[in-house]
Amino acid sequence: MNYHIMTLFPEMIEQGLSTSIIGRAIEKGFISFEAINIRDYSGDLKHHKVDDYTYGGGAGMLMQAQPIYDCYKAIEDKIDSKPRVIYVTPQGSVFTQKMAAEFAQEKDLVFLCGHYEGVDERVLEEIVTDYVSIGDYVLTGGELPAMVMIDAISRLVPGVLNNDESALTESFGNGLLEYPQYSRPEEWMGKKVPPILLSGDHKKVDEWRLEQSLIRTKERRPDLYEQYMIDNPPKPEKKKRKRKPKPETEGE
Repeated sequence: MNYHIMTLFPEMIEQGLSTSIIGRAIEKGFISFEAINIRDYSGDLKHHKVDDYTYGGGAGMLMQAQPIYDCYKAIEDKIDSKPRVIYVTPQGSVFTQKMAAEFAQEKDLVFLCGHYEGVDERVLEEIVTDYVSIGDYVLTGGELPAMVMIDAISRLVPGVLNNDESALTESFGNGLLEYPQYSRPEEWMGKKVPPILLSGDHKKVDEWRLEQSLIRTKERRPDLYEQYMIDNPPKPEKKKRKRKPKPETEGE
């Protein structure tokens, strides 16, 4: 997986993605990223200006179309293909684990990080394939949301996690929140590990974990719980057939 992030603050991206699990995945070659400074494509050679006033008036400045387009074209020419381009915006579809899994199938992903009052609509129409938000609130720029998405997507790229099963069993992997988990010691501050987890019966442990996931999801995310129940309706119990009494025979 190769990430190409179009930004006004490449150092922010470089610092944020160079440590922990993502940093190690980059060192091992499972993923790569480049933070491209949009200012490098400005027509203003002296000040590298990339913003201007909006037509029709209004507060703040707007990122101009041409520097962004030229930056994108340089990426496209480099990889010799038309990649998916994600514009990070509160007006987009809310990012989900399902979306992360879909993006993880791509070879190259381009992120456009906006600033100021946004981006000239014309360049969005020209290059953007996906409008994505990480929540219903506004940030000062698109770098933090881009890094959030890159982190979530990268964890689903084969090899990034030491234990690939982790990505399957954690929250949202099956549409539910993750079950409670425990480690040593068996008792801490008077709280004991549930006995079922010490039983060694893997089937019963799995049943308990699913039950706890259902309880936790219903309590904390009823929207997810309702959808899960729609997608996984309980199977009707089989009715036991009543045996017909044997007919009496003569001589009994």
